[in-house]
Amino acid sequence: MRAFHSDRFEPDLPEGHRFPMQKYGLLRAAVTRELPGVRLGEAAAAGDADLVLAHDRAYVAAVSGGTLTPAQVREIGFPWSPALVERSRRSVGATLAATDAAIEEGVGVNLAGGTHHASAAQGSGFCVFNDVAVAIRREQHRRPGVRCAVIDLDVHQGNGTAAIFADDRDVYTLSLHGDRNFPFRKVPGSLDVPLPDGCEDGPYLAALDAALADLAQAHADRCFDLVFYLAGADAHEGDRLGRLKLTADGMAVRDRRVWHWCEQRRLPTVMCMAGGYGHDLTAMVAVQLTSVAEAFHAWQRRCRP
Repeated sequence: MRAFHSDRFEPDLPEGHRFPMQKYGLLRAAVTRELPGVRLGEAAAAGDADLVLAHDRAYVAAVSGGTLTPAQVREIGFPWSPALVERSRRSVGATLAATDAAIEEGVGVNLAGGTHHASAAQGSGFCVFNDVAVAIRREQHRRPGVRCAVIDLDVHQGNGTAAIFADDRDVYTLSLHGDRNFPFRKVPGSLDVPLPDGCEDGPYLAALDAALADLAQAHADRCFDLVFYLAGADAHEGDRLGRLKLTADGMAVRDRRVWHWCEQRRLPTVMCMAGGYGHDLTAMVAVQLTSVAEAFHAWQRRCRP
């Protein structure tokens, strides 16, 4: 299985802005140590030609040139710098590379990505560009009529992804998220499943099973060609922003059920790590490492004769 990273390009952020970024290097080190069968690659930067497939050209130019307004910078949540631009482009590039790997081998992984709050003309919530949206638009450009599903299990609703594909019948966006969590104005997707604060393993997994059944039933007549799975670690009980109460075991079961659903249908699947803001970085990275391990096991099963 191939997995792609961009953490060598993390910007040097001021204190108070660092915690969303700290996990990426730790996760890559953990994958290197614990999953030696995963083939790691450094992502190339996505170019303008790819970014403008999902983003307004003027927005891409403003990000690249450092001419975002103060309000736009505040909405993103990181101070602008050339390093932030480079890292954001490489995070998109990692999902593009993972998409190619998934099409070739069944599974591909971005050890970052899942920046689902970025819309066509605005970044938000630590998201500059929407990597999954760019990857889907590139596939649509390459293969007109391709059908994609986004299974978004980050604890925050993927409002940017939902907005970009609001009028696209070939893209299905499924989101399980905290009802009272960011973003406070949700953008309706194809199927939204809001969950109450404190939701535990049992109710969460039941909601996931029902959502996956609805996804299958709604599109039984024409299967998807490609799936993007956002395996957010922020549904874990130790997350400082999540407000849900899934255990580490519950998170692992969540991942296995998504992979089983995709494997049953032989769907090429791209996994992005999305959010994770644990009080205990070691525990949070362990949750994300388990997600990568489940992807690796799914890839192994697909490769068996």
